[in-house]
Amino acid sequence: MAISRVSGFFKLSVEERLNFITNELKFNEEEKNLLLGLTPFPIKTASSMIENAVGLMPIPLGIATNFKINGKDRFIPMATEEPSVVAAASNAAKAAYEKGGFFTSLSGSIMRGQIQVLDIADPYAAMARIYEKKDKILEICNAKDPTLTSLGGGAIDIEVNVIKATNQSMLVIHLLVDTRDAMGANAVNTMAEAVAPFIETVTSGRVVLRIISNLADRRLARARAVFSAEQLGGTAIVKNIVSAFEFAEYDPYRAVTHNKGIMNGISAVVLATGNDTRAVEAGAHAYASVSGRYRSLTKWEINQDGDLSGSIELPMAVGIVGGATKSHPIARLALKVLDINSAEDLAGSIAAVGLAQNLAAMRALAAEGIQKGHMALHARNLAMMAGANENEIDQIVQQAVKEKDVRYDRILDLTKQIQMGVVNGK
Repeated sequence: MAISRVSGFFKLSVEERLNFITNELKFNEEEKNLLLGLTPFPIKTASSMIENAVGLMPIPLGIATNFKINGKDRFIPMATEEPSVVAAASNAAKAAYEKGGFFTSLSGSIMRGQIQVLDIADPYAAMARIYEKKDKILEICNAKDPTLTSLGGGAIDIEVNVIKATNQSMLVIHLLVDTRDAMGANAVNTMAEAVAPFIETVTSGRVVLRIISNLADRRLARARAVFSAEQLGGTAIVKNIVSAFEFAEYDPYRAVTHNKGIMNGISAVVLATGNDTRAVEAGAHAYASVSGRYRSLTKWEINQDGDLSGSIELPMAVGIVGGATKSHPIARLALKVLDINSAEDLAGSIAAVGLAQNLAAMRALAAEGIQKGHMALHARNLAMMAGANENEIDQIVQQAVKEKDVRYDRILDLTKQIQMGVVNGK
């Protein structure tokens, strides 16, 4: 089994990091070439995935190290354009590694399909009639996806609600569908559309919307971990982190940025594995608001040993079959990097990354401030924008960080000076 606790991984060259990962995970030459971009992503494939395709938009793919999840070491593929995200997740995971790493669970793989019915004269009686026909409704739904039902999934139950809107009352039927290892949007939407005519017959109403809900509250991923106070910088830092969490828990202006940091990690893994980032993000932010106030998706406490204990719970509608998880070659490789065999494993691993990402951001805020950690990485981006050559970037970054000045105009001055053979301070 590959060991994710890799000292100095970030110091290796791109080629050395790639060789390390591909050797550990036994990638073949074709898979290595895909990661390097030597085998281009076919534009014909892109055109089959979306309409009006004209090209490709590459996103850097990084590997977060030091993750131990449910006793198993995992390398975490993360697709993101934002500096410091991959390094931050790796550093936070390191603080949890010796304490046993991350432990995860999933509440199930149930997704909801919503069917909206209008123009009903007797909505409460119609609700009762729908429940009476539950078995027939489930039969119609499951007939549309015999493969899913053969795998132990399919439509398993219904819920019915009367909603009194401003101008009318409506009946809303929820189809509860176990989508197993798929995210399930196609299966759920197909079932909702198939059963709509029968719903109209039973209710004497008019079906309008038939669509999946991305508030996957029957598909909650949970992760927890203990982080070493010593590795975080001591008791004072730990107390500051808990105070930062409490700020986010009670102030929505702080909570939205707090949760955005969580999603930095989560969305990067969701994107890398070919899953739907918008669905996961929408579900997470909705879930943060279910109490009636927008709150933190994480909880942070100090345990009896003085270490930091963290947990996260959020909807995680992701899959390992269907959609881009299979059609996109890099997504397939990302799942191979993770060594994932089920949607449950994937959901738990993503939740663990979100917890680590949150810890990293709060530690930076509670200690030296967020900018110090970003400074060198931001300076590298600016140096490239300024036209620095690859062999000049490190020198420019070192000087900018030393001066604590990473404004673009200063980076541009440093680039010109180095290219002219003159390097001065300000």
